Amino acid sequence: MEVGKIPENVLKRSVFKQICHRRPEVLVTPGIGRDCAVFAAGEEDAIVMSTDPITGTASEIGTLAVHITANDIASSGAEPIGIMLSVILPKGAKEAELKQMMKDVEAACAQLDIEVMGGHTEVSRAVNQPIVTVTGVGRIKKDRIMTVSDLKPSQELVMTKWAGLEGTAILAADMEEKLRTRYPLDLIESAKGMIEYISVVEEAKIAREHGAVAMHDITEGGVFGALWEMAAASDVGLCVDLKKIPLRQETVEICEFFDLNPYMLISSGCMLMAADHGNELAEALQQAGIPAAVIGRVTAGHDRVIINEDERRFLEPPKTDELYKAYQERS
Repeated sequence: MEVGKIPENVLKRSVFKQICHRRPEVLVTPGIGRDCAVFAAGEEDAIVMSTDPITGTASEIGTLAVHITANDIASSGAEPIGIMLSVILPKGAKEAELKQMMKDVEAACAQLDIEVMGGHTEVSRAVNQPIVTVTGVGRIKKDRIMTVSDLKPSQELVMTKWAGLEGTAILAADMEEKLRTRYPLDLIESAKGMIEYISVVEEAKIAREHGAVAMHDITEGGVFGALWEMAAASDVGLCVDLKKIPLRQETVEICEFFDLNPYMLISSGCMLMAADHGNELAEALQQAGIPAAVIGRVTAGHDRVIINEDERRFLEPPKTDELYKAYQERS
């Protein structure tokens, strides 16, 4: 198999079909686009859990590990509480690197008002760069749980921030020397600075109070991948206007340099939301200082269409994220 997420057909055939649902306390089970598990904790409350590894880069790994998992928890409508960390370092790793990673983890936790509740650390010959896996824990009232299976025809799709956000920041940090052969330092620094927008916890809070019925943070596979996952999970169609999907110029330039599709580039920090009144939701987000735009709508049937002026194309299941192409070229 290729580097990146397991393809949807393999995931269904070799993972989901092997898993049985046998505990009534488990309220949300595994599925396409479902980043969280939910189980009952009493009559009214539920616990939300999510797990994610950081494998695509070693840059900002502590910061990314915390925010990406907290983003998953927030996308379910829950309040993040804490995380468990598994840190695996390559042979020869220095203690100073581990110390800095944990400083970054703690800084991100402080920003989100969550805490590290435990975990595991080791050095292993099985890895050639640090691997951090985070399990996040959150809480929610049962009647407020959101899943990506809640889309209905005629709802509008709202997107926050900019396509390719995370991938742009990662490539600017990891490939700075290469990028400086074409671009000025201020563009590269601006691209690296996009990592500051990696959290979607605040927009998730706003969305819950302003009509969002489903949310999905945009990770591997980019905007196109997240759109497909939401539609597949709800068994609906989509119609999306490509020109309404926000992009930053830094992303355009870096994707052009590496010949990448920015709409298929890892985009943690961006959120897709479905709402009956998308313009009202987008306006509420904008008033809070969070860039947001209505990019399309949910449709009946199964056609998942991207419109670019007079051109129409159909979405396909997510493939290997564009980020990995840049690293293949480098190697």
